Amino acid sequence: MSDAIHCDAIGSCSALTIASRVRTGAWHALDVVDATLARIEAANARVNAYTAVTAERARREAQAVDAAVAAGRDPGPLAGVPYAVKNLFDVAGLVTLAGSRINADGARAASDATVISRMAAAGAVLTGTLNMDEYAYGFTTENSHYGATRNPHDPTRTAGGSSGGSAAAVAAGLVPLALGTDTNGSMRVPAALCGTYSIKPTYGRIGRGGTFPFVPSLDVVGMFSGNVDDLAAAYALMQGPDPRDPFPRDLALPLPDDGLGDEPGELRIALAGGYFREHADEASWSAARTFADCLGAQAEIDIPLVAQARAAAFILTAAEGGELHLDHLRSRPDDFDPLIRDRLIAGALTPAAWVQRARRFRRRFHRIMVALFDDIDVLVAPATPVAAPELGQETFKLRGRALPLRPSLGLLTQPISFVGLPVLTVPLAVPGLPLGAQLIAAPWREDRCFRLARSAERLGLTRPLWGYRGAS
Repeated sequence: MSDAIHCDAIGSCSALTIASRVRTGAWHALDVVDATLARIEAANARVNAYTAVTAERARREAQAVDAAVAAGRDPGPLAGVPYAVKNLFDVAGLVTLAGSRINADGARAASDATVISRMAAAGAVLTGTLNMDEYAYGFTTENSHYGATRNPHDPTRTAGGSSGGSAAAVAAGLVPLALGTDTNGSMRVPAALCGTYSIKPTYGRIGRGGTFPFVPSLDVVGMFSGNVDDLAAAYALMQGPDPRDPFPRDLALPLPDDGLGDEPGELRIALAGGYFREHADEASWSAARTFADCLGAQAEIDIPLVAQARAAAFILTAAEGGELHLDHLRSRPDDFDPLIRDRLIAGALTPAAWVQRARRFRRRFHRIMVALFDDIDVLVAPATPVAAPELGQETFKLRGRALPLRPSLGLLTQPISFVGLPVLTVPLAVPGLPLGAQLIAAPWREDRCFRLARSAERLGLTRPLWGYRGAS
């Protein structure tokens, strides 16, 4: 006989706690799903995270998990764990919206995205799709078609974007895990503003088959969680070659490990200063500096050419995004969010010579960043210039200057994703609204990010949403 589960109780359970209890028979996966669906129904209106709830599918997947447990078969490492996905992932039977009105007229997906298939194979249970900025081109998830996603810590404020629905769903305790994508900071910004963990792997580590693209040369699939071990558990399951990735990378590259292992010796830690100090307010900078100091950071590094890297990232983003949507910009311009439409049009008009220069500079900046990790293991940087702004806010003040809000929330994330480095975002243990720090490592060295995040969680420098080290 499984224990009864209340919808409020499920909102404070880690993924590994749920999986442990389902695997041992203490809980039934179907009861977990029913409690989760009840919580979504009761709490989603406050944050507007979900655009579709897949209740029938969730119950069907939960019943399959329960049947496996009853038959003595392995139900998977994430048995019965509810999760949800940004609505640019293909979900069989649903239209892949990518936050847009135009895509709503398209055909339903015939199959799941690769990463959803891997989650299902691990026993996880899909509860629905989540709100986002239209075509992932934004940092606030103030979607003109499906409404704004609100920050669970203060519903008058933004959850960040473009994966705002994913971060808000985890932060509100609707699900312990959510999948998102990151191009210029689309996971790191909402993770920081909502107070969750996220992992943006090395570009090419996780396949993108069945995801709607934004900027193929930058797009990365990742996930959100409420603690380090939940994040690691989901991340470990999502890796591997993906023949469906429309823009494949050579995933046969020799990797140091699965991105989770520990290595002997102390980590060499540095704090990103210069540009990162100048483009964060005092609260964000002070929190990141204190965090790095408490972890034993040995230096503050002024990385060269960071501002130029952000500018080049803007050019590639605009050009690739504009080219992708050129047909609909011509045939259905009024069906775009006006702000996003104008940015895509401008991108489509970007001179080819600018794009080529940006790509050449990208190779140069990649060499600079990789060389940096000859002397350090993890670079710490603030994740956002400020804490969550109010919904509808157009500008914010940063060290005496007024900056446009929507593009500027990615000031500190865009230069890092420009060269495909892995980044684990952690919620800092600070009073008031959440702030986050980026833990940045050399390509394929996610293991170092996870190792430092675990140390920080153990030392009380971060604020997990539920429990330390997952399962009980």
